[in-house]
Amino acid sequence: MTAQSGKGASPTGGGQRGLSVRLRTARGRSPASQHWLARQLNDPYVAAAKAQGWRSRAAFKLIELDDRFHLIRKGMRVLDLGAAPGGWSQVAVQRGAGTVMGLDLLPIDPVPGASFLLGDFNDPEMPARLQTLLEGQADLVLSDMAPNTTGHAATDHLRIVALAELALDFALQVLAPGGGFVAKVFQGGAEKQLLAPMKQAFATVRHAKPAASRKESSELYVVATGFRG
Repeated sequence: MTAQSGKGASPTGGGQRGLSVRLRTARGRSPASQHWLARQLNDPYVAAAKAQGWRSRAAFKLIELDDRFHLIRKGMRVLDLGAAPGGWSQVAVQRGAGTVMGLDLLPIDPVPGASFLLGDFNDPEMPARLQTLLEGQADLVLSDMAPNTTGHAATDHLRIVALAELALDFALQVLAPGGGFVAKVFQGGAEKQLLAPMKQAFATVRHAKPAASRKESSELYVVATGFRG
């Protein structure tokens, strides 16, 4: 693997924009499939992730969040919720985390330095299982989870906020004092309901939209540090 530290907002080094790639054929593909494939082919973060050995373009989101908020420290225990395909776990390992545990309903190919558990984070027994595997509490809980979208913006927004609330409840059970929490939400107002419990539980709570998030996407991240315990 040739994963790099990825400093800065652009994975392409600020060079000239590449020529647009067109699909050779649309035969047998739905319009939605054509749009997704064309976007992938012309996404500099997708190309950079492949070139640098990251599992997905999402790795650059965590790189930028860590550069800005200094989330990952050497030797810390990191829990990656919704870890598939493993990009965020890769970043945590590469940036010096001592123990990295990923959890997902989908199987994940091995990442050197990380361990993955196949299961549902909403399982009532999961916090205890993860603490056993981590050999203690987590120092950082990451969640890039998102539900399957319906295409209805208001519904999708409410669903992802509900998922973030579950991730927060889960984090409050497994975090060590001083720990941090990161979760994806969509802009739309309902994410404000997360702020009250987060401000009670953490010293600092902020919002961020990494450059690696697509411009047309309403996603942003809540970043909480200084868990009060």
